[in-house]
Amino acid sequence: MSSIEFLISLPFKLYLMVVLLRFWLQLARADFYNPFSQFVVKATHPLVAPLRRIIPSFGRMDSATLLLAWLVAMGQIIALSLIAGASLGNFFGMASFALLIVLKEAFDLVFYVLILRAIMSWVSQGRNPMELVLAQLTEPMLYPIRKRLPDMGGLDLSVMVVILILIFLQKLMGDLFGIF
Repeated sequence: MSSIEFLISLPFKLYLMVVLLRFWLQLARADFYNPFSQFVVKATHPLVAPLRRIIPSFGRMDSATLLLAWLVAMGQIIALSLIAGASLGNFFGMASFALLIVLKEAFDLVFYVLILRAIMSWVSQGRNPMELVLAQLTEPMLYPIRKRLPDMGGLDLSVMVVILILIFLQKLMGDLFGIF
């Protein structure tokens, strides 16, 4: 049964990460004309645009995108419940579990983006569009830590520190909620 659960939850998780990436790109005010940003916007626009007509944004926070992320997580829960033959009666429980799934995927997304940025810094020969967007996303997290770390002779450990903080937060959330 776990292989079927994997096959069903994978598209939901991938699309949830793309939706969360759209939210993060808007929050970080990343370059909208970057090809990577354009992919994210085009992949999410058909579902975000109708929600934006109904739900307003609050400052820089795009509430329609966050609602879509929650709806995707709810869709994952409902699909997995239907496959398992479970009851769909507890809406409040499913809604709060969907919020935890969104939070978990947000932590995973930050982790993957940090790892991808670190790998690209090792192998990239020049400035490519993807590397620029990743820098725009991660630099607000890395700069304060980089500023406080002692000089390591050109070695940047700020990515590792942020990843360790993320792992700690995931473990803490796992202790509190049992999902991570």
